[in-house]
Amino acid sequence: MRKWILAALAMAFMCATLALAFAPVKYEVKQKYVLGGDGGWDYLTFDPAGKRLFISRGTHVMVVDPYKGSSIGDIPNTTGVHGIALAQDLGKGFTSNGRENTVTVFDLKTLKETTKIKIDGENPDAILYDPATHRVFTFNGRSKNSTVIDATKDTVVATIPLDGKPEFGVSDGKGKVFVNIEDKSELSAIDAKNAKVLNTWPLAPCEEPSGLAIDQKHRRLFSGCHNKMMAVTNADTGKVIATPAIGQGVDANAFDDEQELAFSSNGDGTLTVVHEDSPGKFSVVDNATTEKFARTMALDTTNHDVYEVTAEIAEAPPAKEGERPRRIMKPGSFTLLVVGKK
Repeated sequence: MRKWILAALAMAFMCATLALAFAPVKYEVKQKYVLGGDGGWDYLTFDPAGKRLFISRGTHVMVVDPYKGSSIGDIPNTTGVHGIALAQDLGKGFTSNGRENTVTVFDLKTLKETTKIKIDGENPDAILYDPATHRVFTFNGRSKNSTVIDATKDTVVATIPLDGKPEFGVSDGKGKVFVNIEDKSELSAIDAKNAKVLNTWPLAPCEEPSGLAIDQKHRRLFSGCHNKMMAVTNADTGKVIATPAIGQGVDANAFDDEQELAFSSNGDGTLTVVHEDSPGKFSVVDNATTEKFARTMALDTTNHDVYEVTAEIAEAPPAKEGERPRRIMKPGSFTLLVVGKK
């Protein structure tokens, strides 16, 4: 009798676990906040300690309370800003200023600029902080290299040549940094301490990788590719092990460790959600409807929501015959989207 009861309990537990594992995952836009303000936009960075969202706006960085949809600060004079990196252990933040080839250092508490670092690279785009080495890495699109900054001293310590135009990068938290090489459809692994490229791997069949995320536990990298796929790569061998389909116009990726979900924000107005069934198997579980041009995002690691931004865009006639129409943002229409589970 006892064996029968134990077997029944085991079966019930297994069924419950399977039901949970295969429970449908559906996301939707839960809230919209019109933020307004001047400038286009690029990267978003969520601050889990301060529960703030940093949004690059061309010449400045908006700091927003994403739970109320209100502006709580601003970091000015960041000309051509692309990305924002946060060094929580140092109480600092860093912005990559693409038009003036500088990095702004600011205090995380006051949001005040403390210094501005001139770099040798041209058009610094993505930027990240590696906590293992206390170094900041900028990925410079025009000069095809990476600038390495000592985040404790705010000084440039190295410049790393890359195989092509870098896009987004991530840190594994253990001294390795990875970056997509967009124009070569490659992925490079960097030794953060010694400031050198260890490996450069092909990402075929992925084309033009932009966004990048990492599952640090299982050593998996997620590259968003412009031929509508997510290249999942083994971070130790560089082997592409899966290519789940995503929407059109990806520009950012994120990975939720607790839920084992990878996200792709796509300019066609979708958020692709991919579940890590196992370290070798990945399934698309949702293509949530967001809004057109919502192509960059940040993951809220405290409540699992995804933040995206967009605006009302109109097309103006081309200045010259043969040129493409110009896209113009309607004034005051810049909007924050909060995307979460239904």
